[in-house]
Amino acid sequence: MKLFPSTIFALAFICAFLMRAPGAVSALEWSITELHYQRGNLDAPSFAGGGKAGTNILTFQHAGGWKYGDNFIFVDFIDDSRQDGFNDDDVYGEAYFNFSLSKVLDAPVCFGPVKDVGALAGLNAGADAKLLKYLPGMRLSWDIPGFTFLNTDFTAYIDGSRGAGSGGAPKEGDSFYIDANWSYPFRIFSRGFTIEGHMEYIGERTNEFGGKVSGWFLAQPQFRYDIGSEFGYPEHVFIGIEWQIWINKLGDARTDENAAQLLAAWRF
Repeated sequence: MKLFPSTIFALAFICAFLMRAPGAVSALEWSITELHYQRGNLDAPSFAGGGKAGTNILTFQHAGGWKYGDNFIFVDFIDDSRQDGFNDDDVYGEAYFNFSLSKVLDAPVCFGPVKDVGALAGLNAGADAKLLKYLPGMRLSWDIPGFTFLNTDFTAYIDGSRGAGSGGAPKEGDSFYIDANWSYPFRIFSRGFTIEGHMEYIGERTNEFGGKVSGWFLAQPQFRYDIGSEFGYPEHVFIGIEWQIWINKLGDARTDENAAQLLAAWRF
C-alpha cells in the first residue's frame, strides 16, 4: 500500500467522520457524502510517455456545512490499463476548508451579488508523485438564481513537496490558483438533472531543474441524471458523463486533453 506524502487524507477522513458523528450534530448544518465511479480514455502527458489509456477512477467525496463554514474533500483511487508508471494504482486527493466571514463575525459580509466572503485553506496531495500543495486564499460565494451554489476561489499555490530527491515529482516554484465551482439542478419532463463541477486555472512556474511548468486550465463539468428517482430513491443514485478538458495537462505544453468519462454516483 502506498504511503501518502502527508497526513491530509487521514485528516480528511477524520473530518468527514466527525462531521457525521453524534457529537457534531449541534454544529452540523448539512452533509453530502458520495462514492463515484468513472471510466474513460485519458491522456498521459508526454513526460510520462504520452498516449491514451482506459482509466478507472473511484472517488470518495464529502461536503459539509457547519457552524463557521463548510468543507469539501475528495480522494481519487486511479488505475489505468497500462503499466507505465503513470496512473498505476495511484491515489490523489484535495481538501478545502472554508471559514465564512459572515458566520465567524455573526454579521453579513456581502456586496452586490456576492452573498458571503470566506477565508479558504486548501491542501492537494498525491501518492505516486509524492505531491503536497498548500492553497491559502479566499472564496466569494455568489447569489445567482437557480444555482445550489456558485463559488469562485482565489488562492496561492505553494509547493510543499520534497522533490525528485525523495523519489517524487520535481519540486516546483509557487504560483496562484483560480477556481469556479458550482451546482445547477433543473428538470426536464419532471425528471431531475444537474450540471455541476468546477473549472480551474493554475499559473506558470518552474521546477527545481529550471524546466518550465506551463500554466494549465482544467474543466470537469458533470451532467447527471437522478436515476434513483425512478426506483424510489431520489437524489441517491445518479448516472451521467463527466467531460474533462485539460489544456497543458499537468503543466505539459504538449498535452491537451478532451475526454468524456462515464459516471455513476451513489449518495449516502
